[in-house]
Amino acid sequence: MDATLRNILEKMPKAELHIHIEGSLEPELIFALARRNGVALPYASVDALRSAYAFTDLQSFLDIYYAGASVLLAEEDFYDMTMAYLQRANNDNVRHVELFFDPQTHTSRGVAFATVVNGIHRAVQDAREKWGMTGALIMCFLRHLSEEEAFATLEAALPYRDKLIGVGLDSSERGHPPEKFARVFARCKGLGLHLVAHAGEEGPPAYITTALDDLHAERIDHGVACMQDPALVQRLVRQQTPLTVCPLSNLKLCVFKRLQDHNLLALLEAGIVATVNSDDPAYFGGYINDNFIAAFEALPLTREHARRLARNSFSAAFLAPEDKARRLREVEAFFSQ
Repeated sequence: MDATLRNILEKMPKAELHIHIEGSLEPELIFALARRNGVALPYASVDALRSAYAFTDLQSFLDIYYAGASVLLAEEDFYDMTMAYLQRANNDNVRHVELFFDPQTHTSRGVAFATVVNGIHRAVQDAREKWGMTGALIMCFLRHLSEEEAFATLEAALPYRDKLIGVGLDSSERGHPPEKFARVFARCKGLGLHLVAHAGEEGPPAYITTALDDLHAERIDHGVACMQDPALVQRLVRQQTPLTVCPLSNLKLCVFKRLQDHNLLALLEAGIVATVNSDDPAYFGGYINDNFIAAFEALPLTREHARRLARNSFSAAFLAPEDKARRLREVEAFFSQ
């Protein structure tokens, strides 16, 4: 990649729409929070923990992901974790972020819902004041748990409805189809929450279809398996349903053997509203600019693709129309220079 294109990728304004805030916990911060909270970790050092980041599939990652989250106990822990990510995002010229968080990971350990959401939300508010970065929270249900547990989580969230923009569905995809959560998503839709769902990462294209049909998802997280179903591709193009694609995550979890095999370019050429995101950056080898650079180095992507991906990131965001238009003008102004 030439230096000019790399500079464009680094400096262009962008939104990040697929970031699990717990997946931004760097080993150094995990150990710092463990010390602060007196939590014993099954790793002797930062290096030992980082060396364990050799995943063969989604589940092998999730095992370590949940272990890392065990250090999060107080509101300040959630604040510090979120601010650390937002600082990195600001450095990468992220102007808007929609953060996933997994309350069940924490409430199952006895951490109050308020502790989780208040710490994360306060950091987002501070980022807006410091850098003008807008942000919103998307509460995810863990799909390996029951729908009844998802309903209980939703009830716990209702007093904090003003802090949430939407709900999502994450965790182990295989064996947990989206339709398992149709009733709770219908309730969330009735509450006016935006709806997104992980589908078509390790799961089949059919999971994308049921996320659209049964959950009424407005955005599909990952979705790269769609290319196996031409009719589904046509539908995604026709409906302009965005996909939040995470290249380095797909590589790390062996969805693609090499980044050169990734279908990001094919998605764009098909007319799909694809975006680039970091997923769980502390575990998968990079934040959003790292994902852009790696993808552009591996694939024959151009300056025009960069412009389209930047535009897609804002057009796919749950922003008010006037805010979306303003961000899209910022993209056009950047690329016209």
